[in-house]
Amino acid sequence: MAEPQVIVVGAGPVGQSAALLLARWGVPVLVLDQRERRDATGSRSICQQRDVLDIWAAAGAGRVAEEGLAWTTARTYYRGEELFSWTFGGQGPLPPCVNISQARTEEILDEAIAAQPLIEVRWGHRVTGIEQDSGGVTVRCGERVLRAPYAVVCAGARAQELRRALGVTFEGETFDDQFLICDIRADLPGWEHERRFHFDPEWNPGRQVLVHPCPGSSYRIDWQIPPDHVPSAEEVDRRIRQVIGGRDYELLWQSTYRFHARVASRMRAGRVLLAGDCAHLVAPFGARGLNSGVPDAENAAWKLAFVLHGWAPEELLESYHAERHAAALENLEVTGATMRFLAPRTEEERARRRAALGSGRPEQVDSGRFAEPFWYVDSPLTTPEPTRPFRGRPPRGSPCEPAPGVIVPDVPLPGGRLREHCRDGFLVLLGEMCDSGLFAQVLGKVTLAPLAVRELAEMDGTGTLAERLGAGPGEAWLIRPDAHIAAIIPHAGPETVADAVRRASRLAYQ
Repeated sequence: MAEPQVIVVGAGPVGQSAALLLARWGVPVLVLDQRERRDATGSRSICQQRDVLDIWAAAGAGRVAEEGLAWTTARTYYRGEELFSWTFGGQGPLPPCVNISQARTEEILDEAIAAQPLIEVRWGHRVTGIEQDSGGVTVRCGERVLRAPYAVVCAGARAQELRRALGVTFEGETFDDQFLICDIRADLPGWEHERRFHFDPEWNPGRQVLVHPCPGSSYRIDWQIPPDHVPSAEEVDRRIRQVIGGRDYELLWQSTYRFHARVASRMRAGRVLLAGDCAHLVAPFGARGLNSGVPDAENAAWKLAFVLHGWAPEELLESYHAERHAAALENLEVTGATMRFLAPRTEEERARRRAALGSGRPEQVDSGRFAEPFWYVDSPLTTPEPTRPFRGRPPRGSPCEPAPGVIVPDVPLPGGRLREHCRDGFLVLLGEMCDSGLFAQVLGKVTLAPLAVRELAEMDGTGTLAERLGAGPGEAWLIRPDAHIAAIIPHAGPETVADAVRRASRLAYQ
């Protein structure tokens, strides 16, 4: 392969995603992992959100969505009685989420990597040092010295030495309680498409139990257990029996872990970008870990590609920190509130939890707000529009109303869906009364990056796409390469859209 232009440290799902997405932009990538081979056991991160499935589909790993189990209903219990249930709203071409073991997800991503000649993966390469200068990044693996213009570090939570070498701190806290995870295979009729969350059941008093369905008649069960408790095999069997009764089952895997809440002080350190667990750790309720790490990878990939291809100045990379650090802080806020509800530390928090569970009102019970894309409303790349304000987080499970900074709705189109047109560069969508030829002529002089100009009325063959998006007749929508809306411009002219393109690629710095 060609000399790598980016070294990716870590071959977990975030590093795999970064490599695939960089290669999609024509960037040669070298992936390093300290392990001798992949550990193909354990469910670990199982719940993959729709917008992450969309990213993986673009990267050539659409089988994650195809093989994953699309659960539809979430049931919540308190002391054995069902409080309420809810189903996912805002259905689209892809399922709202699927459950699939991280091990299988990594296998599918590995298969996509194997088919990509621009990616080389080297196992048994523990990174012992990382340095940078004005020309690039030097990565040391013992006596081996590797070099590339840029690096993306996806080395996981235990990458203390690398963060320290980059001058990055990782402040936060660790929660006291542990969680016991068991993957089992069993025949549980009626449970196949339901997530079940138990607050304070009599068989785990004062704590929680979570049951998730997975493919192949398998289930993931999480118990909150006391600090430093080591469950015996007999106890594990007893706990499983308390959940599933006398049915036969097969224990596939088990582990214990603690939750952490930490965010890196910087997600860009010069020519090095940090992504995934290396940059942020949050409690898993709401599935905001990997579902935030993969958008990190996508954000990093298109910006590095734009800089390496000469389509944007290096200042574009600073927006990676601005956008993804803000996303990490929001996830920390959301999951922190969940953990204060699940594991209250003060009498006031315990009283609030008892009152909420006793009320039976869904809006007061926090079992984890499910992962959603971060909206780059305040990003330096976003052109604000007063007539299209961001109206805040939508109700649970509902899509966000389109606005600058928000990811574009994934509307079905003949033979596909809208976002399949959004990841090859900038996309300009035009309402009626806009001359696409004139826009293409003007915008082609503004940027060297790939850019497509499409009329909404022609994209779905029915002329209803504008209505489904809520686009006005004279509007122009500028879509970024990660499918987020960079600008919505009413009464649009080519020059105003050109200004938005310059802003979205930081060309104003040149």
